[in-house]
Amino acid sequence: MIKEIYEKVLGEVSKVIVGKEEVIKLATIALLADGNIILEGVPGVAKTLIAKTFAKSLGLSFKRIQFTPDILPSDITGTFVFNPKERTFEFREGPIFANVILADEINRATPKTQSALLEAMQEKQVTVEGVTKALEEPFLVIATQNPVELEGTFPLPEAELDRFMFRVVVSTPTYEEEIEVLRRSSLANSIEVKNIADKKELIEAKELVKGIYVSQDILNYIVKILEATRRDRDKVILGGSPRASVHLLQASKALAVLQGRDYVIPDDVKALTFSTLNHRIILNPEYVVKLSSINDPFNYRALNEVINTAINSVEVPR
Repeated sequence: MIKEIYEKVLGEVSKVIVGKEEVIKLATIALLADGNIILEGVPGVAKTLIAKTFAKSLGLSFKRIQFTPDILPSDITGTFVFNPKERTFEFREGPIFANVILADEINRATPKTQSALLEAMQEKQVTVEGVTKALEEPFLVIATQNPVELEGTFPLPEAELDRFMFRVVVSTPTYEEEIEVLRRSSLANSIEVKNIADKKELIEAKELVKGIYVSQDILNYIVKILEATRRDRDKVILGGSPRASVHLLQASKALAVLQGRDYVIPDDVKALTFSTLNHRIILNPEYVVKLSSINDPFNYRALNEVINTAINSVEVPR
């Protein structure tokens, strides 16, 4: 069932989005595995459109929150307002109360406002003035940030980054892809995206993912990869956290289902390791300088080398 839903989602989203199949796959995995995702890329590469179209294809409610330096936590979570007719305080929901939340340019908000998302991402609830409100399932935060424009931004603290299952680079389109983008933008009629699933099906799919079989060898494999990132002291100050290993396990189970299996294999783990770890590892500055480039402001080349070294240092279970 899940494999068929994913293939339909990919088909619907691809009507509008050109050449971003990997991003769509990781967003689907994050949704099924109770994760959240950061999309990172320069302006104009369809980050917002990906999130909006993805939610629409699944029949999920969608809210966009534009993060700015003056936005307050209550602008996200909601607040209590006085009803003079009833002479009581009533809770007015903020935009966080939706299935898919686009936290647009999340690093433009202050750390205090960014922290308003922590409880929602981790526990699927928000607490306002001591009152806890549950968020509707399924729930997914898709955050975006621009890796080039750093003025007026506030880097996400490690505690918040660690709550995102994936950080995904949304690259600029190839020559052929950009030609297709222009062709579609010139069409007289807008492309209609169909709703191919409902919330009940997605909640059932999430429960199915939780029951996927994982052998002890796979558990050992995941932990050994994480330990390898922590041991490389010449290149790494901080390796992957225990939460990273949990996210990698959950994501691997979702990927197994998307590929039509009811068990996890090592290739599932390897396929998702970079996206799961690249935003959690803090590199040694001396090592970064050796591989730094003006075209690589977030040090993806160095991160890729460290993560691949960790993967290759661990024997693959048979």
